[in-house]
Amino acid sequence: MPMLGRVGALPGRAGPIAHPRTRGQAEAEVSRAMIRFEHERMGRGPTDVRTRIVQDMVIVRMTGVLTAAERALVHAGSLELLKQVRMRLIESERETLNQMLREATGCEATGIYSDLCPERGERLIVFILAKDAEWQSPPSE
Repeated sequence: MPMLGRVGALPGRAGPIAHPRTRGQAEAEVSRAMIRFEHERMGRGPTDVRTRIVQDMVIVRMTGVLTAAERALVHAGSLELLKQVRMRLIESERETLNQMLREATGCEATGIYSDLCPERGERLIVFILAKDAEWQSPPSE
């Protein structure tokens, strides 16, 4: 999808980027991409994904992310081991996640933060964007 170009930027300074889609469309695309990522890497996708883009952050909350084996680890009290394994997965797949984010939002991530709540089977991932994005307004009815 072609970029519309920089909007509101002074020469030599990064400014917001305009995108040929709405914020809601980009949030939905990030959610779909995260479902694919979890399914391909973990063998199953989350039961629910919610994505919000707020200024220079993309916040993704996934529920129902644990496999049966991971739930058994939680039951056995191996919470830290499970969190470490999931953290390593994110670290090893940073470029894949960044590419997915670029395709969905047109923006580069400068930071990726992740945490897992094994007891609830929830995962939170926060992407920090290189710059704020400007979105098209949704069509009015």
